[in-house]
Amino acid sequence: MTIDVNTPDEYISKLPEDRKVAVSKLRETVKASLPEGFQECISYKMIGYVVPHSLYVPGYHCDPKLPLPFVNIASQKNFVALYHSGIYADKKLLDWFVGEYPKHVKTKLDMGKSCIRFKKMENIPYELIAELCQKITPKAWIALYEKNIKR
Repeated sequence: MTIDVNTPDEYISKLPEDRKVAVSKLRETVKASLPEGFQECISYKMIGYVVPHSLYVPGYHCDPKLPLPFVNIASQKNFVALYHSGIYADKKLLDWFVGEYPKHVKTKLDMGKSCIRFKKMENIPYELIAELCQKITPKAWIALYEKNIKR
């Protein structure tokens, strides 16, 4: 589901009613939990949280004009997704998240490399997402990115 918008509020306003509450709550959870320095924006036509150029001048290696992405929230056709680049770049963080997930949600974890999919909105573990977001500062994300991802 691609939504062409300019702001996170506009993104949410264009969602179907059954997704607005979950995406809004996920957005508020991420915003309240990310360490200072990340910036909210629209990134790749999703709600994004990035390291701005003011903190990381080189930007994203795929397109240096873009700030360094970290977290995205999207309403896809069959699910709501949280994309967290830290769990892609840090195996220890991934292992922690995979181990904690069953303590919060009874259904099986549906996940890709950085994508956590929620097909049922009532199964979004907001407290666990908050804890995940608190684990990496912009400075730590830059270091991880440069070590593991940047070519």
